[in-house]
Amino acid sequence: MSDWIKRDAEAIWHPFTPLRGMENPLMVETAEGVHLYTSDGAKIIDAISSWWVNLHGHSHPHISKAIAAQASKLEHVIFAGFTHEPAIRLAERLLEILPKNQSKVFFSDNGSTATEVAIKMAFQYFYNQGISKRKIIAIDGAYHGDTFGAMSVGERGPFTEPFDPYLFDVSFVDFPEEGKEEKVYQQFKNLVEKDDVAAFIFEPIIQGASGMRMYSKALLDKMIALAHHHQVICIADEVMTGFGRTGKLFASDWLTNKPDIFCLSKGLTGGAMAMGVTTCTEKIQAAYRSNDLMKTFFHGHSFTANPMTCAAANASLDLLLNKESEENRKRLNNRHLSFLKVIEKHSMVRNARVLGTILAFEMNTEKDTSYFNEARHYLYPYFISKGVLLRPLGNVLYLIPPYVIKDEDLDYVYQTILEFLNHPPKPESTKG
Repeated sequence: MSDWIKRDAEAIWHPFTPLRGMENPLMVETAEGVHLYTSDGAKIIDAISSWWVNLHGHSHPHISKAIAAQASKLEHVIFAGFTHEPAIRLAERLLEILPKNQSKVFFSDNGSTATEVAIKMAFQYFYNQGISKRKIIAIDGAYHGDTFGAMSVGERGPFTEPFDPYLFDVSFVDFPEEGKEEKVYQQFKNLVEKDDVAAFIFEPIIQGASGMRMYSKALLDKMIALAHHHQVICIADEVMTGFGRTGKLFASDWLTNKPDIFCLSKGLTGGAMAMGVTTCTEKIQAAYRSNDLMKTFFHGHSFTANPMTCAAANASLDLLLNKESEENRKRLNNRHLSFLKVIEKHSMVRNARVLGTILAFEMNTEKDTSYFNEARHYLYPYFISKGVLLRPLGNVLYLIPPYVIKDEDLDYVYQTILEFLNHPPKPESTKG
């Protein structure tokens, strides 16, 4: 064990990681493009964009230069009572590419806080008008973050159990599996027709952490339309789906009826720095425009609209909106669809699917599909040993690579997956 790893073990508590019984973390020294380079000389393809944040490859020079240039001018300033050009430019550019009903940007610092802002914004919208609406509807299996509001509107289970007594009440509808759309719509209709529902929050057309589960665009469109008919605010959590992941700039671009509030993070800065954004319609803002100080939205973060982070996000948008990135996203989708045809009938595979730049499938195991399926314990180390970073969601394997991944690297990832499917090693041979 290297000295650095010993020091890590003594000083750091890693996310989603038990404090006992886990392998030592890998020491990454540098990264470039889709490759991570470790201290022991390994070269690893980052096929999941480092938790879905990286769009344009690691250490992209355009983003790096933008951050350095901004750091030499203005590294940070309080955002209450002050503003700056990088934040203004970013807000304007986001509103240009979001659905046309969005008209204001509120900055925070990650996906969970973007969700917290959205929930508070929706509840206070009614409070400011003297209207009592205290319920939220969410979809079973949802993941919206790890802060208390975000946990409240997410799936209840082992992750949230220690905190369940402190979470507010939420009405969940079933996940709309294929063939069950009408049943879910009726559940939603029964809930939304009550007068106490303030908001409906959802990951549009694909749930990320619950296993890259995809569902009907037409159903979600109907649910949003019905919610709007009953004056229910619709919140789209596009933290994972935003910035091109689903084949359009935002997953909501697949819909006719548009959400009232958007939550954005992850790919917002191209994966370079931490930032969250919540946007909303003019209608929602109207409830806050008042001479009554108590109708102010009293929410903020120390690093709200950090100038260096805004510079990174602006640089990422430069790259995202150019023709090359658009062609790369189309190429990724076509390559995934071709690989889907290769594996979808394989005996080890079930429910293979593709949406935009995302490919996912479930490994056939003796146990049901679940985040806690034991397959994750041998899948991850197997692929790491082959030089590919995949972080399975239980027995669900998925690819969500940076858009710049080259065909030869993609071919290697596909081939490595195929070799595993054709000759799966015994679980014990992949440990250590």
